[in-house]
Amino acid sequence: MNQIQNHEIFDILVGKVSTAINRTFLRSFANEGIEISTEQWSVLACLWQKDKVTQQALCTLTLKDKPSMTRLIDKLEKANLVTRVADHNDRRINLIHLTETGSALQQKATELVDKIVAKTLSNITEEELNVGRTVLKKILANLN
Repeated sequence: MNQIQNHEIFDILVGKVSTAINRTFLRSFANEGIEISTEQWSVLACLWQKDKVTQQALCTLTLKDKPSMTRLIDKLEKANLVTRVADHNDRRINLIHLTETGSALQQKATELVDKIVAKTLSNITEEELNVGRTVLKKILANLN
């Protein structure tokens, strides 16, 4: 296969998979009354693992730049899912903290995501999944 065909296949497949996953998440969230985007979910998922982290930590965990993260946090704050709290050791630093509403969303959203992931990965063997992980990690490493 020549280079052009490789690029076309990669561009088409990655774009289609990404779009299909995002569409599935958004539709499922909306059907369950969860009014968040997939990007907002990725931030919340980080906070459900460890609450009260810096915006920079969230940028690192989600691979988002600071302006994008600021917009995401602003939207989550407006939806009363997170709040900014000054770090008691350094008042120049804000820690992103889940609200009660944000914490309460964890179980419902996580169960829904687990169902989507199970459906998405059905009929894919562990070996195929491992090969896919390896390839995607190599692609990310090449881009960094």
